[in-house]
Amino acid sequence: MDQTHASSPLAGAVHDLATEVVLALRSGDHLATVCGAAGIDEENRTGIAAARVIGADLLLPSVLYGRHPHPGDVAVLDRAVREFPPKPDAPAATAWSHWHMISTLQRFAPPPQGATGPGTAVGTGTTVGTGTTVGTGTTGTYAEPDAAWLENAPWQSFTHQLSVLAPLAVPAAPSAVQRAAADRAVDLARGFVRAVRRRDWLQAAGAGRWLAAIGGEPATLGLERGLDFVELMGGHDPRVTLHVRAARLMAEARAR
Repeated sequence: MDQTHASSPLAGAVHDLATEVVLALRSGDHLATVCGAAGIDEENRTGIAAARVIGADLLLPSVLYGRHPHPGDVAVLDRAVREFPPKPDAPAATAWSHWHMISTLQRFAPPPQGATGPGTAVGTGTTVGTGTTVGTGTTGTYAEPDAAWLENAPWQSFTHQLSVLAPLAVPAAPSAVQRAAADRAVDLARGFVRAVRRRDWLQAAGAGRWLAAIGGEPATLGLERGLDFVELMGGHDPRVTLHVRAARLMAEARAR
């Protein structure tokens, strides 16, 4: 681990996990274990907290390459879901991140019949930050949290919230957040430019990832070159590189 990026044990673990996700995205190796390579297992409390920060992107290589994730990575993400459920007053973005983690787990590893798993991780009928019920127990299906707050948000805060929810910007994962992003691609493009000008590389990378996922950005934006610049300037943060790499892979897939 590069100690220059580890201001705390949690920050160091987040840095290591994000770095391993980036390496897996670059290699496409579906046998690689992101958590194992970072020295994290489901009994590592700091590592579990870091997995909660990374969210469903822990399994992003499997999502983008269409391959089965390593069981150890699934176990860590599942533990993060169970250990860090949203509090009743949690922000809406936290509720959405949690929902997406559960949905991603369910996508790859539905629990065996009669066993506890992602479908029961938040409890049957658990209510989270937005006041929306997201858990249904044995069925393994989930109601989406509320996204109406995104529809009329100013473009600046809209871009900020979407960048926080960048892990939801993946193919074949429709959601109200994704629909809101598609409806406001021009606002996201404005937010991308603003983030670059403010040197907020993580927000720019998240916004760019959404634009690559949904398309529809103005042709004058120059998204590809913009992402190159974001990675050049902010690539010391592996979370920036993660979003940029994801954006490139999705853009390549859309171009085929």
